[in-house]
This record gives sequence, C-alpha cells and structure tokens, in this order.
Amino acid sequence: MFIQTEATPNPATLKFLPGKVVLDDGTADFREASAAREASPLAGALFEVPGVTGVFFGYDFVTVTKQDGPDWQHLKPAILGAIMEHFMSGLPVMARAGAAAAHAEESEGEEFYDKADEELVLTIKELLDTRVRPAVAQDGGDITFRGYENGTVFLHMKGACAGCPSSTATLKHGIQNLLRHFVPEVEHVEQIS
Repeated sequence: MFIQTEATPNPATLKFLPGKVVLDDGTADFREASAAREASPLAGALFEVPGVTGVFFGYDFVTVTKQDGPDWQHLKPAILGAIMEHFMSGLPVMARAGAAAAHAEESEGEEFYDKADEELVLTIKELLDTRVRPAVAQDGGDITFRGYENGTVFLHMKGACAGCPSSTATLKHGIQNLLRHFVPEVEHVEQIS
C-alpha cells in the first residue's frame, strides 16, 4: 500500500492520501482523543501517536494536525504506519454505520437563520458546496455553513483549515469576496467554532 502525503497551507497539518475511500459521505473532525477512540478505530490509532492533536477525514484523505514541538519527519512514519495498518486490517474507518454523520451533527449543532432569508441561505450553501468546499478539500480541510444573520455569514472551518495561519485571508479575501459578488446581501463572513 502506498500512501501519498501533501503539505497544506497550515504548517501544523499534513494531508495523507491512502489511495482508498476514507469516508463515503461527509467528513469527520476529531479534536479530542477520547471522542476519536469512541467513534473511529483509525482516528483512535492516530491519536495514539505522541504529538497528534487533530484528525480529519474527507472522501479520500486524512489530515493530521500536530502540536508545536515534534517535527513532521519524526511523526510521519508513525502516522503512515497507523494508516497502513488500519486499511490492511479491513476494519471500518468509523465504528458504526452513520457515525461520521452523527459525529458531524454533534460537533456542529444547529444552523441559525431567519426563515425569511431561506432562499438567500440556499444560494450561499450552493456557492459554498460548488465553489468553496472543493478548493478547501484540496488543502485537506472543509468549511460548513453555520448561520446567517444581518448580512453576516457564519462558517465553521475544519481539518487543515482549523487554526491555519492563512484561514483569515481565505475567509475575508476569498470566501467573503465570492459571496458578496454573487449575493449582494452578504456583508461579512465570520468563523465560529
């Protein structure tokens, strides 16, 4: 099994491409070892590597975030080993069917917006799904809609995007400008956790 690695804009995060589907549907973001072990054998194994502070699953990739200190050249072999061992074992990525969706819903909570803005919100979500999320997935992350209120769009950044030094520029110059162009009612874009 050959696993490719790619750098991300976030120096604390690396993207691993196992050459297999990781999650058929949605994404899963883990920031705590206990939640990771409970929901996913693979995420649990990755949190066993000293220095790992975050694991994110996309369709065909895994991003791993490390704490300050350990160098990638020291962590990478253990991470590659955990991913390879997991896929060779035949175990599922998530502990139970639908666990990724359930985990995502638990960690994200409810969306908020005025029902009068529903058509506007649908346009914003479509733009995010077709123009923003594919580009962000290339960098090992994901961005999801959380809410809209008084001209401000609230987004949740996951994976490599969470804590990335360039995330503010991505939000303010990239996403905000794109949404303003297509949806004039949008005045600001803010990140929420």
